[in-house]
Amino acid sequence: MATAPPTVPAVDTDAALALTQDLVRLRTVNAAGATEVEQPAALLVQRLFDTFGWTYDVVEVAPGRPNTVAVVEGGGGDGPTLMFEGHIDVVTEGDPADWSVDPYGALIRDGRLWGRGAADMKSGVAAMIYAVRALQLAGPFPGRIVVGVLCDEEGLMLGAKAFAASPLARSVDAVIVCEPEGYEVCTSARGGIRLRIDLHGVMAHGAMPQEARSPIVAGARVVDALADVQAWARERYGAHPHAGRVTVTPTVLLGGDPDQLNVIPAHGVVGVDVRTIPGTDHAELIGRVRESARAAAATAGVDIALTVVDDRPAVEIAEDHPVVSALVAGHRQVHGAAPPFGAVPGTTDGTILTRDAGLPTVVYGPGGKWIAHQKDEYVEVREIGEYTRVYAAAAHAFLTGGAR
Repeated sequence: MATAPPTVPAVDTDAALALTQDLVRLRTVNAAGATEVEQPAALLVQRLFDTFGWTYDVVEVAPGRPNTVAVVEGGGGDGPTLMFEGHIDVVTEGDPADWSVDPYGALIRDGRLWGRGAADMKSGVAAMIYAVRALQLAGPFPGRIVVGVLCDEEGLMLGAKAFAASPLARSVDAVIVCEPEGYEVCTSARGGIRLRIDLHGVMAHGAMPQEARSPIVAGARVVDALADVQAWARERYGAHPHAGRVTVTPTVLLGGDPDQLNVIPAHGVVGVDVRTIPGTDHAELIGRVRESARAAAATAGVDIALTVVDDRPAVEIAEDHPVVSALVAGHRQVHGAAPPFGAVPGTTDGTILTRDAGLPTVVYGPGGKWIAHQKDEYVEVREIGEYTRVYAAAAHAFLTGGAR
């Protein structure tokens, strides 16, 4: 479909900033065993939707883990359905003493809003909400907009999986995922495979290593073998213009007890984080890791069992897809120049929405591309208003360009 010239409705940038602050002040850490993560922020969003008069559904994906999904009808006749998507869980702040600011103070200083989730991605959630509100207040538009505030992106993406399985997902034509990408329009996202390699050897006294089959020695050799797998994968799959090359990274090496330094343990674990690019055959790559790990461990007389903990494909959308064209047009309208294209270094909820529901997804949002999960996280205050305007313009372009 042709993309209409973008229009930027008047947006309430002060309200978007205030909502970002309110969300950052809520400690919605996605921690193992937590009984309540997103609930306080979800309630805040739901109260706001009530003031707007928006119709929304709340689906508790897990205890204390709700998806809040609003549907805003344009009132301007038939047209496509555009979705804006974001999450309100965050990773831990770590040791607050490592921060130069209160991780949940939402302090504004030096033109920046500081705090955990400021970039990843509570500013994006606030910007998308007030963009849709601006479009609604500007008058009728064709089609409708789905506003998805989902849970558990920082975990196993249970919120995205639940939405992808819903009837509403089948009506969505395209999704803008509002993750921080530093002004890049990310048309691709790297895939992610999380692997656990269990090492099974034979326990023995440290003074008699000849009686052992050591998972420690085997683990070290497996780690060495993973470097060879990475080299093979890079040769096999080449380089993507935005997503780069495949990486195979050992992230966990466990074995033994530091209180029993005279004992060779029977069991150990190697954890692996694999990042892939579009065109990577995940089954082939996992098979290569398994066989290489088995061969390496066997040199120490140790057996292995490989478990695929999670498997998320690399995804890509054409740069001339209507939702990408609309987003580029909106960015150009606000900034006066076209944005660069890029790739998401990791995975987002968009990966799941594409994999499980076949939805075209593009990622673009406020905050630095590399700031996520670091101490002293921040977002530039000006970016919150800029992205709110771009989202509003992009939505107008997509919806009016697709009017039937």
